[in-house]
Amino acid sequence: MKRLLLAFGLCLIGASAALAQAYPNKTIRVVVPFSAGSGTDIVARTVMDQLSKQLGQPIIIENRMGGGGTIGIGSVAKADPDGYTLLIQSTSFAVVATTYSSPGYDSIKDFAPITALVSLPNVMIVQSNKYKTLKDFVTYAKANPDKINYASAGAGSAAHLNGERFRLATDTKMQHIPYKGGPEGVTSVMAGDTDFYFIPLPAARGPVATGKLAILAVSGSRRSASLPDVPTTVEAGFPNSEYDFWVGFWAPAGTPKAVVDRLNAETVKALNDPAVKEKLAGIGGDPLPMSTGQFGAFVKKEIDINATLVKASGVKIN
Repeated sequence: MKRLLLAFGLCLIGASAALAQAYPNKTIRVVVPFSAGSGTDIVARTVMDQLSKQLGQPIIIENRMGGGGTIGIGSVAKADPDGYTLLIQSTSFAVVATTYSSPGYDSIKDFAPITALVSLPNVMIVQSNKYKTLKDFVTYAKANPDKINYASAGAGSAAHLNGERFRLATDTKMQHIPYKGGPEGVTSVMAGDTDFYFIPLPAARGPVATGKLAILAVSGSRRSASLPDVPTTVEAGFPNSEYDFWVGFWAPAGTPKAVVDRLNAETVKALNDPAVKEKLAGIGGDPLPMSTGQFGAFVKKEIDINATLVKASGVKIN
């Protein structure tokens, strides 16, 4: 009996190894729940381009916006768990888990974590020449209660919670205005329809370069190497205002472990590729390679952090 069990176990190991070697043999689809040109999308295209070369198969990025990311996330939760439909999402993945009572999926049970990809600085953009410093902005906001609006890439997005963190830390009244995605939110600030937007640095660079927008602060826990002269919101004088932004990679739950492990190993390899690291550094990103177990624990911790913030802010989507 012991010999039979051992033989059976060896067969399973052999089958698993064969599956990993055979995968992939066709095009892989990666869903990004935000607009093309958003910070999450830019990271996805940078890393997936290298991963495609390593795996020897095309990887198509599909932008499925709406519902604060729930539409795109939900489509992956319901996809066949064969490794050919995957998800790249941001901190919003953890936010949605705490703001939506019925998103249509379970953020933990319905996904197999692959790895975190990168951390990015969220920056506060405003119209140029309107405020010199973050303290100037807050002074204006306090003097004009109920007149300040902030943009986000949708209700329940990371930008939404970032804005709420800032509102609570500055003890000001602000109205949240959700948009379909990052580019739409940026346009709203340019047009003066909203007063500010916390957005990942890569998506802010182009609009800021036009001279129409300016960056007042970084919302993360430390300054960005790409913006050494821009203070964090905490450094600017507002304790408990920090909010970190990251991007991660998932497969549907039930995806064979051998496939998930292969995706993890190849993605970590891609994140360590010198050319990829240089591209990510160029957009202010720091690679965050993790094991599947480490990433799973990281996501659970982020959900807890955002749940505390959601409770303090009173945000509720449905």
